[in-house]
Amino acid sequence: MKKYFLAFFSIGIFAVGIGQERVSLIKEGRRGSESGLETYSKANRPKLVVGIVVDQMRYNYLTRFWSKYGNGGFKRLINEGFNCKNNHYNYIPTYTAPGHASIFTGATPSSHGIISNSWYDKTKDKTIYCVADDNYNPVGTDSRAGKMSPVNMTTTTITDELRLDTQMKGKVIGVAIKDRGAILPAGHAANAAYWFHGEDEGAWITSTYYMKNLPKWVRDFNASNAAEKYKKDWTTLYDIDTYVESGADKNNFEGLFKGQEAAVFPHKLPELWKENGGFDIVKSTPYGNSLTTDFAIAAIEGEQLGADEITDFLTLSYSSTDYVGHKYGVNSKEVQDTYLRLDKDLERLLKELDNKIGKGAYTVFLTADHGAVEVPSYLQSVKIPGGYFDGRAFYDKVKTFASARFGRDDLIKNVSNGQIFLNHEAIKELKLTATDVEQVIADEILNYEHIKTVYTAHQLLGAGYTEGLPLLLQNGFNRKRSGDVLFVLEPSVISYSRTGSTHGSGFSYDTHVPLLFFGNSIPTGSTAQKTTIDDIAPTLANLLGISYPNGITGDPIYQLTDEH
Repeated sequence: MKKYFLAFFSIGIFAVGIGQERVSLIKEGRRGSESGLETYSKANRPKLVVGIVVDQMRYNYLTRFWSKYGNGGFKRLINEGFNCKNNHYNYIPTYTAPGHASIFTGATPSSHGIISNSWYDKTKDKTIYCVADDNYNPVGTDSRAGKMSPVNMTTTTITDELRLDTQMKGKVIGVAIKDRGAILPAGHAANAAYWFHGEDEGAWITSTYYMKNLPKWVRDFNASNAAEKYKKDWTTLYDIDTYVESGADKNNFEGLFKGQEAAVFPHKLPELWKENGGFDIVKSTPYGNSLTTDFAIAAIEGEQLGADEITDFLTLSYSSTDYVGHKYGVNSKEVQDTYLRLDKDLERLLKELDNKIGKGAYTVFLTADHGAVEVPSYLQSVKIPGGYFDGRAFYDKVKTFASARFGRDDLIKNVSNGQIFLNHEAIKELKLTATDVEQVIADEILNYEHIKTVYTAHQLLGAGYTEGLPLLLQNGFNRKRSGDVLFVLEPSVISYSRTGSTHGSGFSYDTHVPLLFFGNSIPTGSTAQKTTIDDIAPTLANLLGISYPNGITGDPIYQLTDEH
């Protein structure tokens, strides 16, 4: 926890261990105010907060493509807002669901319980999906894609706290192509969360957790065939020869759509449509982000967000950046084109907010749910360490070891998300302790290829780590849901295909993500002081003058919450 210790003397206030800027803020204090509480007057609140999450955005996408961005998107957010340059995830694993949950709960998975996109449920002896919920039915489709809710998230979000503070009058709407990207940020008390169902439907859908029928504006949007207009070739926004910030268009490190012979521009979506899931192919192109922006703008109008003095909240997750990164890798021209096009979509969104809500009347923050690794096969080609981990072979090897060592074939119940789940009933029958078995397994797998370090559940429960990988593991460890032995792969070693990028580690390429604030009550500037992803929600709570989410582990970013 980042704390600033103050020593009080009769001659004034002296700040210990903090910068001169902070000292000045404290000495000048809240001159002419009553403890600064008028800052939290409802009249000073933004009419609308827009929380943007870009799925799989490394921080260096801001700097790498800077010269190609226009002035109205990323550059506007940075030049007119506040840039936290050293913002990191502070837990493992860095996946989509825990990322979105952590941003909006102000907590790590140890607290909010979303430990991965899917995880092994020890009590039910099966794998569950983070937002799957058979208690609710789809709305807008007959597909099981609508049987979803936020029930597995065990703490409140900043969006929940806004709903509570406004006596449920402030609206909260979640939008994303991915269901988890819409549902988890919107929280438990949201008015609605909408996600995109592709295949042969191409429609925005929801679940009966939120409503019985889609509102008219959503039905109208779907009926307009808004997704159909993106059934077109994917060409580069600018001359591909100017994309010098990325690798060659034709290389051995990129995945293919079914039916393609080479992963090169142009990508002829109409020809590839049927073989690649119909509208699902749009998700893996920048057009998915454009469609998301179209729907978000429709939501602002359809829900009349920011139309009165009661603060509303739109959560907006851009999912297609993740699909593109997974397929083509972080050094691809496809990724560059996707971000240049996203920049245009952000400009379009900000202009809409200016016109509908008014400049200075809304607040935006933009961050990401994780970064991504350079394609290891590419790293190997330029003599930089990287590699591939065979998860199936690892499972077989550790299970064979446990069987030989303890005489039971059923001692290993599951291996997933870098965790080994043991059969505790079998351990009792062997008259052993879980601690002993965990340590034996940990000592064994530490010798395996590509394993960097190993920790047991009892180690994580019994120690208070303050830095490094053990702290990240501890912050991601949920006692009721996590495994018994946790292992970390070496840097740039992944369990994935030899094409495309992925994520999930605690190394900087996965943890370092953008954090930009813009708009109402946000100063212009930047900081290189380290911030962590769970600092976002308490910062927003302070800016809005509402309660912190109830599982919070982060701290407010003082440069944004003190008077300025």
